[in-house]
Amino acid sequence: MKRLLKHPMVDVAVKALGRNRLQTGLTMLGITVGVATVLAMMAVGAGAQRSIEQQVRAAGLNQITIRAGNWRPKVTDSDEAIAHQADARPLTGDVIKIAYHPEDDPMEKHDHPTARQRLGDLEAGLGSAATMTFSDADAIRKMDGVQYVAGGIHENVRVHSGQKRWFTRMHGTDVMMPSIKRAWTFNGGRFFSEREQNRADQVIVLGQVVVDRLFGAGVNPVGQSVTLWNQQFEVVGIVTSATWVVQPAPGDDQFDAVYMPYTTTQRLLNLSKLNDITVTAESSGDVSRLSREITKLLRVRHGIGDEDPDDFTIVTQAAKALTTGGLPPGVARAVSANVAELEKVTLEQLALTMERASRTMTWLLAAVAAVSLLVGGIGIMNITLLSVTERTKEIGLRMAVGARGKDVMRQFLFEAVVISALGGLLGIIVGVIASAGIARSLQWATVVSPGSVLLAFGVAAAVGVFFGWYPARQASRLDPIVALRRE
Repeated sequence: MKRLLKHPMVDVAVKALGRNRLQTGLTMLGITVGVATVLAMMAVGAGAQRSIEQQVRAAGLNQITIRAGNWRPKVTDSDEAIAHQADARPLTGDVIKIAYHPEDDPMEKHDHPTARQRLGDLEAGLGSAATMTFSDADAIRKMDGVQYVAGGIHENVRVHSGQKRWFTRMHGTDVMMPSIKRAWTFNGGRFFSEREQNRADQVIVLGQVVVDRLFGAGVNPVGQSVTLWNQQFEVVGIVTSATWVVQPAPGDDQFDAVYMPYTTTQRLLNLSKLNDITVTAESSGDVSRLSREITKLLRVRHGIGDEDPDDFTIVTQAAKALTTGGLPPGVARAVSANVAELEKVTLEQLALTMERASRTMTWLLAAVAAVSLLVGGIGIMNITLLSVTERTKEIGLRMAVGARGKDVMRQFLFEAVVISALGGLLGIIVGVIASAGIARSLQWATVVSPGSVLLAFGVAAAVGVFFGWYPARQASRLDPIVALRRE
């Protein structure tokens, strides 16, 4: 580096730029503004694309649910209670007591729903099979293309806080659930930790609807306790929606729900089986393929013969829409047979739409970059041509004492590159600051990637070479005798 700075050509170029500080500064300003604009626009564009991707994932297009059993159970009284409940009512003293005992003892008196009642029994038929385990979830987690996996145990429960109670849905789940639910954000607190899950602590995360019903709108109950199954649970977080795609509503089974570690559920209810396993694919286009591979894996793990039906049900977003969209059963069954093809078409169309949007954004950014850097490049050309004109006698003198034309050309080209490179560095700093300011003031998502920074700097240097070449070439072609006569 020191050797480069001591080079005669570098020394001459730096001194020349220093003599015309105002002109040099204004030229650098043009490049700085151009690079900063390009970087900020690229950050906004990348942030918009990431935001679109998050919205798509929030809608659950990459989600697969594997449920125990292969038919939909009938609606129970407790389900009806949830569907038709009114506002929270005063506590009437009706609670569920917890008692530890062997679940499989038919002579035992149970004070809470047993594993057979909750998850069914294989001997009762495949529709109520209780064969899903956490080892199945671990096996699925190791498959290619799988992003996150979380096993779940679910139950309709009554949650109490003081003199108020609310019928809702309990989810005993895994610590990875917030990573699966991209539509979530925390209105207070956090999700339970891996340590709390390993210790089976009695901690709970409340959905926003439950918080509003039990504590009132705008109240933060984190740190307080609620009662569930006559047991005290510490509230550690409040989960609500992070996107307009999904909004909290009573009975939505997501924000009208409570969440606790599955280990806590197993300890209190003496359960070892799962109601379902939730899986997310790394790519939405892999949903159909993963569904087929998961089916093969679970059939082998559960020892199901070739002629026997599954003892589980795989549900994707397309299938869920068909089964919950109000279609007549016959029509739903006919269309469900082609769910894989329907998903393929839907996801391909979605991918095509996103690709077109990305291409449009890219062309927009290219246009902005071209205009901004064109202005800066013209400024470099102007200042270099002016410098050649002002230093004609100097050029003639140098050539008279032995400097070659390519030496003169290299000097002026180097000056142009220095201006553009320094302007590019300042533009990167300004662009990063501008991107942060846009994100903070306008609440837009911005992403400044190392690739965009390198691209911006590379383009700035290239502009210096491109627009500095012509003036440098003109300087190198001057006739020394004519140049020395120039006043």
